Amino acid sequence: MAKRDYYEVLGVSKSASAAEIKKAYRKLSKQYHPDINKEPGAEDKFKEISEAYEVLSDDTKKAQYDQFGHAAFEGGAGQGGFGGFGGGFSGFSGGFDDLGDIFSSFFGGGGTRRNPNAPRQGEDLLHRIRISFEDAVFGTKKTIKIRKDVECDHCHGSGAKDSSSVNTCHRCNGSGQEAVIQDTPFGRMQSQRTCSECQGRGKIIKDKCAHCFGKGYNNREVEYEVEIPEGISSGQRVRLRGKGGAGENGGPAGDLFIEVIVAEDSYFHREGDDIYTELKLSPAQAALGTKLDVRTLTGEIELNVPAGTQHGRKFRLAGKGVKSVMGHGQGDHFIVVSVEIPKNLSTKERELYLELAKLNNEKVEEDESFLDKVSRKAKDLFD
Repeated sequence: MAKRDYYEVLGVSKSASAAEIKKAYRKLSKQYHPDINKEPGAEDKFKEISEAYEVLSDDTKKAQYDQFGHAAFEGGAGQGGFGGFGGGFSGFSGGFDDLGDIFSSFFGGGGTRRNPNAPRQGEDLLHRIRISFEDAVFGTKKTIKIRKDVECDHCHGSGAKDSSSVNTCHRCNGSGQEAVIQDTPFGRMQSQRTCSECQGRGKIIKDKCAHCFGKGYNNREVEYEVEIPEGISSGQRVRLRGKGGAGENGGPAGDLFIEVIVAEDSYFHREGDDIYTELKLSPAQAALGTKLDVRTLTGEIELNVPAGTQHGRKFRLAGKGVKSVMGHGQGDHFIVVSVEIPKNLSTKERELYLELAKLNNEKVEEDESFLDKVSRKAKDLFD
């Protein structure tokens, strides 16, 4: 079977740079490596890719290939492995630096390894609480109880009975990593993985702490007092630094986030730092004007409603809204007028409305339905 063009194998053009060839090889090697790709033909494909890269990554071999094609290497055919490579993979000169990068992802080696004994911060925790509308506006203090991992008071997070109970792992010599030899298409390869003896901790605890059973922490209920700032909105969070999960190896604890859920209020409606309330007026009050006591966040005030006030009008009380939780001033209180049309009229009320309609030359329905008459007479009895 005729060999494919090496440039075609790697999917690059003949003018491709060394970096482009290397990038294409890395991508295809990861895709078709037999330890990753179990599909039939993957191993042959991988060998073909490696053969192409061996030639195209070497300036001398690449020049020979560009001039003579596959014939440049046919003299060594039959010696085993890839033709012209001196048998097996012994002809590889500089490729293992690249392969090491690839195999590091396959076998868990390579890269910067974190010191297993280095202090590590504990995880952040989230707790939700419900508060009233009033508490959100004016701020409050809440006591909460949560269950979380807390550093053991007896071993102080070491997990050991005492300092003499902690020994360096003999398998990894405290590194937390152990060497592994694996057979690959390129021969035997050495890689690194998490130590199976100490699970990456780098140390072995001979006698475990009797209070935490070697974990270094205990799960228990903890009580905190939370300061809820005035002006907080639903969904915002209060942060308690260092009150989260326990750290490891002497590392600091994580943070505890308290997410606030604010209950709705039947009278006040909040939009940002502004407050909205509804003011119900009768047609007479809207037309003639009135003075009414209205409720605000800080108490009642008298509101002067001028004659001719229309439905939907907004009265603004500047600075009577919610204080900004970020300290950026204070919102306003908007009073929205709702003119309510009476549904059931007494005889006197109906006569007055009819008279008003005639005065304004307005066309209205003067005849009543039977049910309206019954309803009106019933109202007359109670007026």
